[in-house]
Amino acid sequence: MSPLATTLGSRLADAKNRPSGFDYMRLVLAVLVVASHTINVCYGHKFTQAVWSGPARAPLALILPMFFALSGFLVAGSFERCRTIVSFCGLRVLRLLPALAVDTLIAALLIGPFFTTLPLHQYFTDPEFRAYFLNILGDVHFALPGMFANNPWPDAINQQLWTLPFELACYVALTIASYAGMAQRPHLLLAASIGANVLLVALAHRSGSAGMTVHGPMLVLCFFYGVCAYQFRNRIVWSSWLCVLSGLVAVICLSVRGADYFAALPAAYLTVFLGLTQPRRHRFVASGDYSYGIFLYGFPIQQTVAAMLAPAALTWYVHFPISLALTLLFAMMSWHGVEKRALKLRGLLDRIETGALHIAAAVPGGRYLVPAPAVRITKSPTLE
Repeated sequence: MSPLATTLGSRLADAKNRPSGFDYMRLVLAVLVVASHTINVCYGHKFTQAVWSGPARAPLALILPMFFALSGFLVAGSFERCRTIVSFCGLRVLRLLPALAVDTLIAALLIGPFFTTLPLHQYFTDPEFRAYFLNILGDVHFALPGMFANNPWPDAINQQLWTLPFELACYVALTIASYAGMAQRPHLLLAASIGANVLLVALAHRSGSAGMTVHGPMLVLCFFYGVCAYQFRNRIVWSSWLCVLSGLVAVICLSVRGADYFAALPAAYLTVFLGLTQPRRHRFVASGDYSYGIFLYGFPIQQTVAAMLAPAALTWYVHFPISLALTLLFAMMSWHGVEKRALKLRGLLDRIETGALHIAAAVPGGRYLVPAPAVRITKSPTLE
Protein backbone atom coordinates (compact mmCIF):
# COMPACT_ATOMS: atom_id res chain seq x y z
CA MET A 1 0.00 0.00 0.00
CA SER A 2 1.33 3.44 -0.93
CA PRO A 3 2.27 5.58 2.09
CA LEU A 4 0.18 8.36 0.52
CA ALA A 5 -2.94 6.20 0.21
CA THR A 6 -5.96 7.30 2.18
CA THR A 7 -6.90 4.70 4.77
CA LEU A 8 -9.98 4.19 6.88
CA GLY A 9 -7.92 5.36 9.84
CA SER A 10 -6.81 8.59 8.20
CA ARG A 11 -10.39 9.38 7.21
CA LEU A 12 -11.47 8.76 10.78
CA ALA A 13 -8.68 10.97 12.13
CA ASP A 14 -9.49 13.77 9.66
CA ALA A 15 -13.05 13.77 11.02
CA LYS A 16 -11.76 13.81 14.62
CA ASN A 17 -13.34 10.37 15.12
CA ARG A 18 -16.83 11.75 14.44
CA PRO A 19 -17.48 11.44 10.69
CA SER A 20 -20.93 12.68 9.79
CA GLY A 21 -21.38 9.84 7.31
CA PHE A 22 -22.14 7.41 10.13
CA ASP A 23 -24.82 9.74 11.50
CA TYR A 24 -26.52 9.81 8.11
CA MET A 25 -26.04 6.06 7.64
CA ARG A 26 -27.76 5.25 10.93
CA LEU A 27 -30.70 7.48 10.08
CA VAL A 28 -31.07 6.32 6.47
CA LEU A 29 -30.79 2.62 7.32
CA ALA A 30 -33.36 2.97 10.11
CA VAL A 31 -35.79 4.68 7.72
CA LEU A 32 -35.14 1.95 5.13
CA VAL A 33 -36.08 -0.67 7.73
CA VAL A 34 -39.41 1.10 8.20
CA ALA A 35 -39.84 1.35 4.42
CA SER A 36 -39.16 -2.36 3.95
CA HIS A 37 -41.70 -3.24 6.65
CA THR A 38 -44.33 -1.29 4.74
CA ILE A 39 -44.51 -4.27 2.38
CA ASN A 40 -45.28 -6.64 5.25
CA VAL A 41 -47.74 -4.41 7.03
CA CYS A 42 -49.73 -3.29 3.99
CA TYR A 43 -49.80 -6.43 1.87
CA GLY A 44 -49.27 -9.42 4.11
CA HIS A 45 -47.18 -12.56 4.06
CA LYS A 46 -47.79 -13.89 0.54
CA PHE A 47 -47.05 -10.61 -1.21
CA THR A 48 -43.97 -10.04 0.95
CA GLN A 49 -42.71 -13.51 0.09
CA ALA A 50 -43.20 -12.77 -3.61
CA VAL A 51 -41.22 -9.52 -3.31
CA TRP A 52 -38.39 -11.26 -1.46
CA SER A 53 -38.29 -13.95 -4.12
CA GLY A 54 -37.72 -11.40 -6.89
CA PRO A 55 -35.05 -8.88 -7.89
CA ALA A 56 -35.88 -6.62 -4.94
CA ARG A 57 -34.42 -9.17 -2.53
CA ALA A 58 -30.81 -7.98 -2.84
CA PRO A 59 -31.33 -4.32 -1.86
CA LEU A 60 -33.81 -5.33 0.85
CA ALA A 61 -31.47 -7.98 2.24
CA LEU A 62 -28.56 -5.53 2.33
CA ILE A 63 -30.16 -3.16 4.87
CA LEU A 64 -29.67 -5.15 8.09
CA PRO A 65 -26.16 -6.44 7.30
CA MET A 66 -25.08 -2.83 6.73
CA PHE A 67 -26.68 -1.84 10.03
CA PHE A 68 -24.74 -4.52 11.89
CA ALA A 69 -21.45 -3.74 10.11
CA LEU A 70 -21.90 -0.08 11.06
CA SER A 71 -22.57 -1.12 14.64
CA GLY A 72 -19.46 -3.31 14.69
CA PHE A 73 -17.20 -0.50 13.52
CA LEU A 74 -18.59 2.04 15.98
CA VAL A 75 -18.79 -0.38 18.91
CA ALA A 76 -15.15 -1.37 18.33
CA GLY A 77 -14.23 2.29 18.76
CA SER A 78 -16.23 2.46 21.97
CA PHE A 79 -14.66 -0.81 23.10
CA GLU A 80 -11.20 0.66 22.62
CA ARG A 81 -11.98 3.77 24.65
CA CYS A 82 -13.43 1.90 27.65
CA ARG A 83 -11.17 1.34 30.64
CA THR A 84 -12.60 -2.09 31.42
CA ILE A 85 -15.27 -4.57 30.43
CA VAL A 86 -17.45 -3.05 33.16
CA SER A 87 -17.78 0.27 31.37
CA PHE A 88 -18.25 -1.38 27.98
CA CYS A 89 -21.09 -3.60 29.16
CA GLY A 90 -22.57 -0.78 31.23
CA LEU A 91 -22.67 1.56 28.24
CA ARG A 92 -24.43 -1.08 26.15
CA VAL A 93 -27.05 -1.47 28.89
CA LEU A 94 -27.56 2.31 29.14
CA ARG A 95 -27.89 2.58 25.38
CA LEU A 96 -30.33 -0.28 24.84
CA LEU A 97 -32.32 -1.07 27.97
CA PRO A 98 -34.13 2.15 29.01
CA ALA A 99 -35.57 2.91 25.57
CA LEU A 100 -36.48 -0.74 25.03
CA ALA A 101 -38.26 -0.81 28.39
CA VAL A 102 -40.29 2.29 27.53
CA ASP A 103 -41.17 0.89 24.10
CA THR A 104 -42.33 -2.36 25.71
CA LEU A 105 -44.47 -0.52 28.25
CA ILE A 106 -46.08 1.70 25.60
CA ALA A 107 -46.92 -1.29 23.41
CA ALA A 108 -48.35 -3.38 26.25
CA LEU A 109 -50.09 -0.71 28.34
CA LEU A 110 -51.13 1.96 25.82
CA ILE A 111 -51.43 0.49 22.32
CA GLY A 112 -52.54 -2.97 23.44
CA PRO A 113 -55.66 -2.05 25.42
CA PHE A 114 -56.95 0.10 22.55
CA PHE A 115 -56.47 -2.44 19.78
CA THR A 116 -56.97 -5.83 21.41
CA THR A 117 -60.06 -7.76 20.39
CA LEU A 118 -60.28 -9.27 23.88
CA PRO A 119 -62.06 -7.86 26.95
CA LEU A 120 -59.55 -5.84 28.98
CA HIS A 121 -59.69 -8.22 31.95
CA GLN A 122 -58.82 -11.13 29.68
CA TYR A 123 -56.11 -9.08 27.94
CA PHE A 124 -54.33 -8.14 31.17
CA THR A 125 -54.54 -11.64 32.67
CA ASP A 126 -53.42 -13.50 29.56
CA PRO A 127 -50.01 -15.25 29.96
CA GLU A 128 -48.98 -13.76 26.61
CA PHE A 129 -49.35 -10.29 28.13
CA ARG A 130 -47.00 -11.13 31.01
CA ALA A 131 -44.51 -12.83 28.71
CA TYR A 132 -44.32 -9.72 26.55
CA PHE A 133 -42.40 -7.85 29.26
CA LEU A 134 -39.51 -10.30 28.82
CA ASN A 135 -38.66 -8.23 25.74
CA ILE A 136 -36.93 -5.85 28.13
CA LEU A 137 -34.41 -8.60 28.91
CA GLY A 138 -33.90 -9.59 25.28
CA ASP A 139 -36.26 -12.59 25.40
CA VAL A 140 -38.27 -11.48 22.40
CA HIS A 141 -42.04 -11.91 22.13
CA PHE A 142 -43.69 -10.40 19.07
CA ALA A 143 -47.37 -10.60 20.00
CA LEU A 144 -49.81 -9.32 22.57
CA PRO A 145 -53.14 -11.10 23.19
CA GLY A 146 -55.77 -10.25 20.60
CA MET A 147 -53.62 -7.59 18.94
CA PHE A 148 -53.94 -6.70 15.25
CA ALA A 149 -55.67 -9.99 14.47
CA ASN A 150 -57.30 -8.49 11.37
CA ASN A 151 -54.23 -6.72 9.97
CA PRO A 152 -52.64 -7.99 6.74
CA TRP A 153 -49.64 -8.98 8.91
CA PRO A 154 -51.58 -10.34 11.90
CA ASP A 155 -50.72 -10.94 15.54
CA ALA A 156 -47.44 -9.01 15.68
CA ILE A 157 -46.68 -5.68 17.27
CA ASN A 158 -42.88 -5.72 17.49
CA GLN A 159 -41.70 -7.92 14.62
CA GLN A 160 -38.57 -5.79 14.20
CA LEU A 161 -37.21 -7.05 17.52
CA TRP A 162 -36.16 -10.35 15.94
CA THR A 163 -32.68 -8.85 15.46
CA LEU A 164 -32.28 -7.89 19.13
CA PRO A 165 -30.99 -11.28 20.39
CA PHE A 166 -28.35 -11.24 17.66
CA GLU A 167 -27.27 -7.74 18.61
CA LEU A 168 -26.91 -8.87 22.22
CA ALA A 169 -25.02 -11.94 21.01
CA CYS A 170 -22.54 -9.63 19.25
CA TYR A 171 -21.79 -7.77 22.48
CA VAL A 172 -21.49 -10.98 24.48
CA ALA A 173 -19.20 -12.53 21.87
CA LEU A 174 -17.00 -9.43 21.79
CA THR A 175 -16.76 -9.50 25.58
CA ILE A 176 -15.82 -13.19 25.53
CA ALA A 177 -13.27 -12.48 22.79
CA SER A 178 -11.69 -9.87 25.05
CA TYR A 179 -11.44 -12.33 27.96
CA ALA A 180 -9.91 -14.88 25.58
CA GLY A 181 -7.37 -12.36 24.33
CA MET A 182 -8.71 -12.37 20.78
CA ALA A 183 -9.78 -8.73 20.86
CA GLN A 184 -6.18 -7.74 21.57
CA ARG A 185 -4.95 -9.85 18.64
CA PRO A 186 -6.56 -8.42 15.51
CA HIS A 187 -5.22 -11.09 13.17
CA LEU A 188 -6.69 -13.81 15.36
CA LEU A 189 -10.12 -12.16 15.44
CA LEU A 190 -10.03 -11.65 11.67
CA ALA A 191 -9.07 -15.31 11.16
CA ALA A 192 -11.93 -16.39 13.42
CA SER A 193 -14.37 -14.21 11.45
CA ILE A 194 -13.20 -15.61 8.12
CA GLY A 195 -13.36 -19.14 9.51
CA ALA A 196 -16.93 -18.55 10.67
CA ASN A 197 -17.73 -17.14 7.24
CA VAL A 198 -16.41 -20.26 5.50
CA LEU A 199 -18.40 -22.50 7.85
CA LEU A 200 -21.61 -20.54 7.29
CA VAL A 201 -21.12 -20.67 3.52
CA ALA A 202 -20.73 -24.44 3.71
CA LEU A 203 -23.85 -24.82 5.86
CA ALA A 204 -25.86 -22.53 3.58
CA HIS A 205 -24.71 -24.52 0.54
CA ARG A 206 -25.92 -27.75 2.13
CA SER A 207 -29.30 -26.33 3.09
CA GLY A 208 -29.78 -24.04 0.10
CA SER A 209 -31.15 -21.49 2.55
CA ALA A 210 -32.68 -18.28 1.30
CA GLY A 211 -35.84 -16.54 2.27
CA MET A 212 -37.71 -13.44 3.28
CA THR A 213 -34.81 -12.01 5.23
CA VAL A 214 -31.16 -12.60 5.96
CA HIS A 215 -30.36 -14.96 8.81
CA GLY A 216 -29.13 -13.91 12.24
CA PRO A 217 -25.64 -15.44 11.89
CA MET A 218 -25.12 -13.27 8.79
CA LEU A 219 -25.78 -10.19 10.92
CA VAL A 220 -23.32 -11.31 13.61
CA LEU A 221 -20.73 -11.97 10.92
CA CYS A 222 -21.19 -8.48 9.48
CA PHE A 223 -20.82 -7.02 12.97
CA PHE A 224 -17.45 -8.71 13.42
CA TYR A 225 -16.26 -7.68 9.98
CA GLY A 226 -17.10 -4.14 11.10
CA VAL A 227 -15.01 -4.70 14.23
CA CYS A 228 -12.14 -6.00 12.09
CA ALA A 229 -12.41 -2.99 9.79
CA TYR A 230 -11.88 -0.77 12.82
CA GLN A 231 -8.97 -2.87 14.07
CA PHE A 232 -7.23 -2.74 10.70
CA ARG A 233 -8.34 0.79 9.85
CA ASN A 234 -4.75 1.95 9.34
CA ARG A 235 -4.12 -0.83 6.83
CA ILE A 236 -7.34 -0.75 4.78
CA VAL A 237 -7.53 1.68 1.87
CA TRP A 238 -10.48 4.08 1.64
CA SER A 239 -11.24 3.67 -2.06
CA SER A 240 -14.30 4.72 -4.05
CA TRP A 241 -13.54 2.02 -6.62
CA LEU A 242 -13.38 -0.62 -3.91
CA CYS A 243 -16.65 0.74 -2.53
CA VAL A 244 -18.41 0.36 -5.89
CA LEU A 245 -16.95 -3.12 -6.37
CA SER A 246 -18.02 -4.13 -2.85
CA GLY A 247 -21.54 -2.89 -3.48
CA LEU A 248 -21.80 -4.84 -6.74
CA VAL A 249 -20.42 -8.04 -5.20
CA ALA A 250 -22.77 -7.75 -2.22
CA VAL A 251 -25.83 -7.24 -4.43
CA ILE A 252 -24.87 -10.13 -6.72
CA CYS A 253 -24.29 -12.48 -3.78
CA LEU A 254 -27.60 -11.54 -2.18
CA SER A 255 -29.32 -12.24 -5.49
CA VAL A 256 -28.02 -15.81 -5.69
CA ARG A 257 -29.69 -18.49 -3.62
CA GLY A 258 -27.43 -19.75 -0.85
CA ALA A 259 -24.75 -17.10 -1.44
CA ASP A 260 -25.77 -14.61 1.26
CA TYR A 261 -22.70 -15.15 3.41
CA PHE A 262 -20.36 -14.19 0.57
CA ALA A 263 -21.89 -10.72 0.84
CA ALA A 264 -20.84 -10.13 4.46
CA LEU A 265 -17.33 -8.80 3.86
CA PRO A 266 -18.13 -6.53 0.89
CA ALA A 267 -21.23 -5.25 2.70
CA ALA A 268 -19.05 -4.32 5.68
CA TYR A 269 -16.56 -2.43 3.50
CA LEU A 270 -19.37 -0.62 1.65
CA THR A 271 -20.87 0.45 4.98
CA VAL A 272 -17.64 1.68 6.52
CA PHE A 273 -16.65 3.56 3.36
CA LEU A 274 -19.96 5.43 3.29
CA GLY A 275 -19.81 6.04 7.02
CA LEU A 276 -16.41 7.69 6.69
CA THR A 277 -17.68 10.27 4.23
CA GLN A 278 -18.05 13.74 5.65
CA PRO A 279 -21.16 15.54 4.37
CA ARG A 280 -22.22 18.66 6.24
CA ARG A 281 -24.37 17.77 9.22
CA HIS A 282 -27.93 18.92 8.78
CA ARG A 283 -29.39 20.52 11.89
CA PHE A 284 -31.84 17.62 12.28
CA VAL A 285 -29.05 15.02 12.09
CA ALA A 286 -26.92 16.97 14.56
CA SER A 287 -29.79 17.31 17.04
CA GLY A 288 -29.76 13.66 18.13
CA ASP A 289 -29.36 9.98 17.26
CA TYR A 290 -32.88 8.94 16.36
CA SER A 291 -32.03 5.63 14.70
CA TYR A 292 -32.71 3.42 17.72
CA GLY A 293 -36.06 5.09 18.35
CA ILE A 294 -37.00 4.62 14.70
CA PHE A 295 -36.07 0.95 15.00
CA LEU A 296 -38.10 0.50 18.19
CA TYR A 297 -41.27 2.38 17.28
CA GLY A 298 -41.43 1.84 13.52
CA PHE A 299 -43.24 -1.50 13.43
CA PRO A 300 -45.71 -0.85 16.29
CA ILE A 301 -46.71 2.45 14.70
CA GLN A 302 -46.99 0.86 11.26
CA GLN A 303 -49.29 -1.83 12.62
CA THR A 304 -51.35 0.78 14.47
CA VAL A 305 -51.74 2.91 11.33
CA ALA A 306 -52.67 -0.19 9.31
CA ALA A 307 -55.37 -1.06 11.86
CA MET A 308 -56.82 2.46 11.68
CA LEU A 309 -56.81 2.95 7.91
CA ALA A 310 -59.74 1.84 5.81
CA PRO A 311 -58.85 -1.20 3.64
CA ALA A 312 -59.08 0.90 0.46
CA ALA A 313 -56.56 3.39 1.87
CA LEU A 314 -54.07 0.75 3.03
CA THR A 315 -51.51 1.33 0.28
CA TRP A 316 -47.81 1.92 0.67
CA TYR A 317 -47.98 5.51 -0.59
CA VAL A 318 -50.60 6.42 2.05
CA HIS A 319 -49.32 4.24 4.87
CA PHE A 320 -45.58 4.95 4.68
CA PRO A 321 -45.61 8.77 4.97
CA ILE A 322 -48.05 8.69 7.89
CA SER A 323 -46.12 5.94 9.69
CA LEU A 324 -42.74 7.56 9.09
CA ALA A 325 -43.87 10.96 10.37
CA LEU A 326 -45.28 9.42 13.56
CA THR A 327 -42.23 7.20 13.99
CA LEU A 328 -39.86 10.17 13.71
CA LEU A 329 -41.91 12.01 16.32
CA PHE A 330 -41.73 9.08 18.75
CA ALA A 331 -38.02 8.59 17.99
CA MET A 332 -37.31 12.22 18.83
CA MET A 333 -39.23 11.92 22.09
CA SER A 334 -37.38 8.68 22.87
CA TRP A 335 -33.97 10.29 22.29
CA HIS A 336 -34.57 13.51 24.19
CA GLY A 337 -36.79 12.02 26.89
CA VAL A 338 -35.20 8.62 27.53
CA GLU A 339 -32.01 7.71 25.67
CA LYS A 340 -30.08 10.95 26.13
CA ARG A 341 -31.05 11.10 29.79
CA ALA A 342 -29.98 7.50 30.34
CA LEU A 343 -26.55 8.22 28.86
CA LYS A 344 -26.06 10.91 31.51
CA LEU A 345 -25.67 8.04 33.98
CA ARG A 346 -22.15 7.50 32.66
CA GLY A 347 -20.85 9.24 35.78
CA LEU A 348 -22.49 6.59 37.95
CA LEU A 349 -21.06 3.92 35.66
CA ASP A 350 -17.57 5.41 36.08
CA ARG A 351 -17.91 5.20 39.86
CA ILE A 352 -19.06 1.58 39.65
CA GLU A 353 -16.12 0.79 37.39
CA THR A 354 -13.66 2.49 39.75
CA GLY A 355 -15.08 0.46 42.63
CA ALA A 356 -14.73 -2.75 40.62
CA LEU A 357 -11.10 -1.89 39.86
CA HIS A 358 -10.35 -1.31 43.55
CA ILE A 359 -11.92 -4.65 44.45
CA ALA A 360 -10.06 -6.41 41.63
CA ALA A 361 -6.77 -4.91 42.80
CA ALA A 362 -7.29 -6.39 46.26
CA VAL A 363 -8.04 -9.89 44.98
CA PRO A 364 -5.31 -12.24 43.74
CA GLY A 365 -5.69 -12.48 39.99
CA GLY A 366 -8.35 -9.77 40.10
CA ARG A 367 -7.11 -8.12 36.92
CA TYR A 368 -8.48 -11.13 35.04
CA LEU A 369 -11.93 -10.48 36.51
CA VAL A 370 -12.08 -6.88 35.29
CA PRO A 371 -9.85 -6.83 32.21
CA ALA A 372 -9.28 -3.85 30.00
CA PRO A 373 -11.22 -4.52 26.80
CA ALA A 374 -9.79 -3.44 23.49
CA VAL A 375 -7.45 -0.66 24.55
CA ARG A 376 -4.70 -2.78 23.02
CA ILE A 377 -6.76 -3.46 19.94
CA THR A 378 -4.87 -1.10 17.67
CA LYS A 379 -1.74 -0.43 19.71
CA SER A 380 0.15 -3.26 18.09
CA PRO A 381 3.13 -1.94 16.07
CA THR A 382 1.93 -3.99 13.10
CA LEU A 383 -1.17 -1.81 12.88
CA GLU A 384 0.39 1.63 13.31
